[in-house]
Amino acid sequence: MRHFIDHSDVRVVNVDSLTYAGNLDSLAPVAHSPRYAFEQVDIRDAGTLARVFREHRPDAVMHLAAESHVDRSITGPAAFIDTNVVGTYTLLEAVRDYWSALEADSRARFRFHHVSTDEVFGSLGDSGAFREDTPYQPNSPYSASKAASDHLARAWHHTYGIPVVTSNCSNNYGPYQFPEKLIPHMILNALDGRPLPVYGDGANVRDWLYVDDHARALRTVLERGRPGATYNVGGNCERRNIEVVEMLCALLDELRPGSLGADSGRRSHRDLITFVADRPGHDHRYAIDSGLITSELGWSPRESFESGLRKTVRWYLDHEPWWRRVLSGAYRLERLGAAAEPPTRHPG
Repeated sequence: MRHFIDHSDVRVVNVDSLTYAGNLDSLAPVAHSPRYAFEQVDIRDAGTLARVFREHRPDAVMHLAAESHVDRSITGPAAFIDTNVVGTYTLLEAVRDYWSALEADSRARFRFHHVSTDEVFGSLGDSGAFREDTPYQPNSPYSASKAASDHLARAWHHTYGIPVVTSNCSNNYGPYQFPEKLIPHMILNALDGRPLPVYGDGANVRDWLYVDDHARALRTVLERGRPGATYNVGGNCERRNIEVVEMLCALLDELRPGSLGADSGRRSHRDLITFVADRPGHDHRYAIDSGLITSELGWSPRESFESGLRKTVRWYLDHEPWWRRVLSGAYRLERLGAAAEPPTRHPG
């Protein structure tokens, strides 16, 4: 949203049901733009979706609405099926009704951009990378629900002709991220002197994509992607989870040493690292081959993991009122997704 308002002249309608992770504070920088509109709408509500299409007459739809946290999908999978599968179906049907009534030129220009995840491909060994033609092997309720939504979007393109483009991205990080995710969770726990719980031995590998790089990729795919095509989007920044946490600790030692209290001069935030039982079905490694989007559309990530992580830590240090308001709500840095024990939580 912020990227489109700041870097284009288009009008943006934000459709969001404002579930637990929804936060209008995150859009405060663009909320007063005459090119921005907000609709509090659940994508499972077909009637209200039809009204939104009638009133706003979009030229494109970017579908990012989803339950997205693996741990929560382990604790409560029903919401993921309801939103990610049923919600995607309902949205596709609303798009089909709207798109089919457009004039020929408008139908040809229209795009439905379905935004998905690399987790639909399953888990990699120590080598290789996910490509657009990698078979789907989802291993969590979350990734299974996203795989189902990918298949629905593909089917509505091939069956009904809707101009669908799909992108599958690696792990995002950066400003405004809800603190159940690994990086902000660790930053805020560390600032509060809480343990930094790392699943298993911390050897699980993720490819990290800075949010501004992903926003550029989304706009590129929406504007120039081929209908029916899928594009993988990765940051070329593979790191083991324990490496990520240790890098965060080093940055906080440098930028906020006083958060450890009176003995902070003798301690490192690394002392807070605690290894906990692994989550069920924890995929070993994700890695993205972004060759297609680079060669065909000219996109590539600009941010290294080191520079992006420093920007992220600095943002959370500089925006304490934002995350304090988030933490004053229902979310309390609890752990979800543990097997056979009450929820206590760590994001993986």
